[in-house]
Amino acid sequence: MIDDKGDNHGPTPIEEALDAAAEAGLDLVEIAPNSDPPVAKILDHGKFKYQAQKKAAEARKKQKTIDVKEIKMRPNIDTHDYEVKMKAVRRFFDEGDKVKVTLRFRGREMAHQELGVELLQRVKDDVTEIAKVEAEPKLEGRQMVMVLAPVQSSR
Repeated sequence: MIDDKGDNHGPTPIEEALDAAAEAGLDLVEIAPNSDPPVAKILDHGKFKYQAQKKAAEARKKQKTIDVKEIKMRPNIDTHDYEVKMKAVRRFFDEGDKVKVTLRFRGREMAHQELGVELLQRVKDDVTEIAKVEAEPKLEGRQMVMVLAPVQSSR
């Protein structure tokens, strides 16, 4: 048993521990039930729960959620438009987000799917040093989709 001041009293009968907690006006909380012998501590349970909740909220605040951003292209995209899209892709990787590159085919473009494969290969080659391919290009109906994830750099 550990009292409210942090002093270790060693193995103590449950009745004595409960009496000591009542005398201090606090609760007897079992901290490590699976240890031998189990460890109990005299403390304010409400305050303990509040601090645990605050600690969990602080940990959640520091977490980075990874979003999946989408970049849409067409197979016959012009060079400047391509460069603008690639600048956006790099910015997304800098922010730690994944990027889904969607290539939409319209009309007779479906007959020239090799152009789409070449374009996605070009995207892949342009970002090899900052990203890895998470999902290879695959055709889903009239669009080809590829997912890229940022490479974790050692910071």
